[in-house]
Amino acid sequence: MASDQSKNNLYIFGIVLAVLTFWLFAQSMINIIPAMQKDMDINLSMLNIATSVTALFSGLFIVVGGGIADRSGRKRMTYLGLVLSIVGSLLVIISFSSVILIIGRAIQGISAALIMPATLSLIKTAFNETERQRALSYWSFGSWGGGGIATLAGGFIATYLGWKWIFVFSIAVALISMWILRDIKESKAKTESNEGFDYVGFGIFVVALIGANLLITQGDSLGWLNPTTLIIGGVTALLFIVYYLYEKNRKIQFIDFNLFKSKAYTGAVASNFFTNAIAANIVVANIYVQVERGFSAFETGLLTVGNVVALLIMIRVGERMLQKQGPRRPMVISIFVAAIGMSLAAMTFLPDLPYVIVAFIGFLVAGVGIGMYATPSIDTALAHIDDDKAGIASGVYKMTSSLGYSFGLAISTATYSTILNITGSQNMAATYGILTVLIFGAIALLIVNKTIETEKKFVNSKHLGGIKHG
Repeated sequence: MASDQSKNNLYIFGIVLAVLTFWLFAQSMINIIPAMQKDMDINLSMLNIATSVTALFSGLFIVVGGGIADRSGRKRMTYLGLVLSIVGSLLVIISFSSVILIIGRAIQGISAALIMPATLSLIKTAFNETERQRALSYWSFGSWGGGGIATLAGGFIATYLGWKWIFVFSIAVALISMWILRDIKESKAKTESNEGFDYVGFGIFVVALIGANLLITQGDSLGWLNPTTLIIGGVTALLFIVYYLYEKNRKIQFIDFNLFKSKAYTGAVASNFFTNAIAANIVVANIYVQVERGFSAFETGLLTVGNVVALLIMIRVGERMLQKQGPRRPMVISIFVAAIGMSLAAMTFLPDLPYVIVAFIGFLVAGVGIGMYATPSIDTALAHIDDDKAGIASGVYKMTSSLGYSFGLAISTATYSTILNITGSQNMAATYGILTVLIFGAIALLIVNKTIETEKKFVNSKHLGGIKHG
């Protein structure tokens, strides 16, 4: 038993390292743009494209990555993702032109699209219930906390060794992960289909998702009532309708609509979208304290460090609450705490020192809520689906994380900009922008209450959907 426990711990560590490779090359890039521009003599606009293309490709292909993992094997796709991570990092290291740099970053985005759902579904199929919940907690350390860890590590490496060494370390982490996971049992869907891949559905979905990304990220700068924005919004909505009508009667669907017959899975995915929207509001507070309060980027980082620390600590607390109370209560408490905590930063009428104290406490409290939410939400999603669909379901779940964060960022910053243009007051603009978290929180709470089982039902059912029987 001790040997099995040690092996499980090692596998969990390897999976977390696989997840961290994404954050090492994704998050740290944000801090090294000036150094890269000086070293490579590339204009800033191309570097901005290289920074954002990873997230774009990850978001576009994460669902198809999960589906391929179901068919071809979760371990195999984790390995392929790690290999692509290494290839992408090598291209970034040797890049002498913007084209090679962007190609490398795009490959890194595809690697993340394979690694994230494949590792989640590998946890679903490789571990029994209690071990699965523990593994998901550590996976959440890498997924939710990886950005903060990678930012600090990347800044240190870039400062003392040079920015290219970040990608050298990313390669090393990927290789270690591959070595650790070499003996983990492969898993794939048991059912085979003679039908080919749904290329048409995938194509419609990708174009619609590109439109949604453009709308969310560029709507504020273009103007929400600008004809271009309205056209993008209309075409995007039309494409999603076309996608649904095309897919609903097909036997093989790019995204299996049967997943959403589970109220629990639907609730976990939808509440995850709005919880990530809550998390995104920290960006508005960061803008405000730098523009109005005169904070440096480093001081802003110190103001929000409590958020990351609390988030990491509370992930395992959420796991314990899940095991004792079921998923609904910790999800309700965590969403409420996250929304209230983040809203404390809206108290812009306070003088500098009191505001710093209140904002720091608020970010810390928000971290408590978000950390507590992670494991109950992910486990609820995975426990209520068949093993054969673990990859595609994981891909959809992770896609909503990215889209929810982008949505929250777009809505909160648009509110901030609109109020600023009307009133000219940074304080009032920040207050209204940050308080959008209360709307996101209310929607998320309503979803959980309508879709997630009560504690009594959960305990009586013994959560059988996630237990392996030999």
